Amino acid sequence: MAEALPQSVLFCCDHNAVRSPMAEGIMKKFYGTDTYVQSVGVHNDLEIDGFSVAVCAELDVELSRHRSRSFDEMEQWGDDLSSFDLVIALSPASRHRALELTRYFHLDVEYWPILDPTGLGEGREAKLTQFRAARDQITRHLIDRFGPPPGR
Repeated sequence: MAEALPQSVLFCCDHNAVRSPMAEGIMKKFYGTDTYVQSVGVHNDLEIDGFSVAVCAELDVELSRHRSRSFDEMEQWGDDLSSFDLVIALSPASRHRALELTRYFHLDVEYWPILDPTGLGEGREAKLTQFRAARDQITRHLIDRFGPPPGR
């Protein structure tokens, strides 16, 4: 059963270049500005992946201006992890890091095991298929957790 939208959600994955930016963008598209949504990675050593940009554009979700950032960078920029109502980890490493950082806060951390499409598939179409699968997993989790987007 779908739960009410929290006031703020932080998505996290390994590099903030594929899964967490897709989740951030899709959630913003689906649920508007009622919830403050951000994303981070354990590392920020990669730029947004072009395949993520392409498959999200198919849903009219704009990711090309996304700038990857890490948990550490988030804190340096003044975003306090404790100010989020919910952290959703999309990879085992990000789940571990989120639990480590939130052990002193009353903060929910959920784990959604989302396929990492990087390195999968030979050729452009095969790669797009893998990225669409990850995008669709994220979409299903969002709808299962927060209900169908208004107007859909």
